[in-house]
Amino acid sequence: MDSIEIRIDTGTRAGTFDITRQVAAFCADKGDGLVSVFVPHATAGIAIFETGAGSDTDVLRAIDTLLPADPTRWRHEHGTPGHGRDHVLPAFVSPSVTVPVIDGSPALGTWQSIVLVDTNVDNPSRWVRLTFIAG
Repeated sequence: MDSIEIRIDTGTRAGTFDITRQVAAFCADKGDGLVSVFVPHATAGIAIFETGAGSDTDVLRAIDTLLPADPTRWRHEHGTPGHGRDHVLPAFVSPSVTVPVIDGSPALGTWQSIVLVDTNVDNPSRWVRLTFIAG
């Protein structure tokens, strides 16, 4: 088993951050197995979807619709107004995904990317833990 942590600078706006290249670089030359991608934060998630064709914006809009940043709606009250929704996000966007790796390359579909989803504007950077399990 091999693990690393990568830092992703997310800034101060909600966003989606394509980390496919970092995951692929980590898996290179490792052979067959599984890669776990995990964000050890209570207010972010990891998803697999198409990026660059409007889906990034669509995902953020869907989150805003399902989990509006209305401060009167959430019991969790510290941080930026409406921050309680950030703590609910991982119930909808899992904090981890596992991807098969074939001959050192993540076995993603043609349009699939591995994406960090972060709506928490209070944290300008995130750590993502990558773990490769040979097999």
